[in-house]
Amino acid sequence: MATPSAATRKKLQRKFRLRGFTLKVDALEEAAAFLARFPDAEDDALDLLLDELDKEPRGGGGRCGVSGGHQRALGAAGGGFVRRATVPLRSNQESIPADYSSMEKLEIKQPYTGIGIRLARDKYFSKPAFDTVMTEDDNCEITSIQSLIGCTGRRWIMGVISQLEERQFYLEDLTGAVNTCGFPPLEDREASLSMLMGLDFFGGGVIAAEETVRLSTLEKKAMNDMFVILSDVWLDSSELFSRDVQMCYLVEKTMEKLGVVLDGYDSVEAVPSLFVLMGNFCSRPCNLAFNSFEELRLQFGKLGEMIAARSRLKEHSRFLFIPGPEDAGPSKALPRCTLPKYLTEELQKHIPNAIFFYTQEIVFFQQDLLYRMRRSCLIPPTTEETSDPFEHLVATITHQSHLCPLPLTVQPIIWNYDHCLRLYPTPHTIVLGDKSEQKAFKYAGITCFNPGSFANDSSFAAYRPCTKELEVSIGNGVV
Repeated sequence: MATPSAATRKKLQRKFRLRGFTLKVDALEEAAAFLARFPDAEDDALDLLLDELDKEPRGGGGRCGVSGGHQRALGAAGGGFVRRATVPLRSNQESIPADYSSMEKLEIKQPYTGIGIRLARDKYFSKPAFDTVMTEDDNCEITSIQSLIGCTGRRWIMGVISQLEERQFYLEDLTGAVNTCGFPPLEDREASLSMLMGLDFFGGGVIAAEETVRLSTLEKKAMNDMFVILSDVWLDSSELFSRDVQMCYLVEKTMEKLGVVLDGYDSVEAVPSLFVLMGNFCSRPCNLAFNSFEELRLQFGKLGEMIAARSRLKEHSRFLFIPGPEDAGPSKALPRCTLPKYLTEELQKHIPNAIFFYTQEIVFFQQDLLYRMRRSCLIPPTTEETSDPFEHLVATITHQSHLCPLPLTVQPIIWNYDHCLRLYPTPHTIVLGDKSEQKAFKYAGITCFNPGSFANDSSFAAYRPCTKELEVSIGNGVV
């Protein structure tokens, strides 16, 4: 038996120690010989061996010494491993122990099926039309997990990550589970539309070809038109925070700064056609402990008066209100319902509420998504292309074709309205209202940006539909 290399010995000792085992000399040599049988998948083979050793009875001391006599575990691991697919992970990822347990959570079916259809059209993942000789780099045909039983070699599987047991994460499809991670490819918007044959995925209705041409012409003519987007527009009165000087200051400054912004746009030659005001609209969570709904209702009314006092904005601009995660509503599940009529009816007496978007599809979402996605991250994203968390977030939601690809235990979703959160076909623009710093990123032809937190640092953004250009503002100064 060949003596294992220093690197192999170190790797084995570390892996066994993490699982509560100490290796004796003869066991170290046996384990190294076992790994040598699987040179292309040492990590997977070692994980399976450790799983089998976990089934062996241990002494009362908690840790277990492993000797060369554990032949049953070595035999079971070797026999079990040849029935598993070896799926390579990126260099900065570790294998996740898994088995062929059947799928238990049927809620993966909708997103899985939608992405599967898109994946089947991708040239790298679809089966060749003719029996041509192709390398693994040329074609990565998707295989169901169930069909892996009895197979050897490398296979490509598509699925969703789930946690079937504590500290064990799996990749599941509709037939079983396996151990790999990766994004589905992003499909170009025009390619998606060509396959939909007039179907309305966005919810704005199917637009006839003649109407599309007319709206496109209007869009090109509106060179000076813009949409102004503000997030974290706190409306509540500072009197509610008499004990918190800093909070009083922020609340007072928010309304004062909003007045300055409205004055500035009311005086320009061409006023913005749309103002998007995103929550949270209150500096405190509107939960069961909140007892100032009447005060908040009055503040919405004052906002209506503030807008109505700018006659040009009242006449020519439209105002869209998007609730934040802590705003009033029947549930925290997504998609969020509109703000309660009780809170907004005073405001609606002062301003109109019609909205017009030309030919573009624009998605607005307020959920502090960056923080929540980073907290739920299983594997740190690679820094080869970028180390910017916002850019990683944009890539994640666009490739997943969903605004909030989080587990239901982290973010409940109303399944009948899950389609409202999908990003398929890809929209022209995505606005992610977030408490993190102001960011903008253009990815695969999609304009994505976070307008910043208006209440905290006065930041907001202006978007020009005609040119898809973005102007960001910090402290009322346009950049």
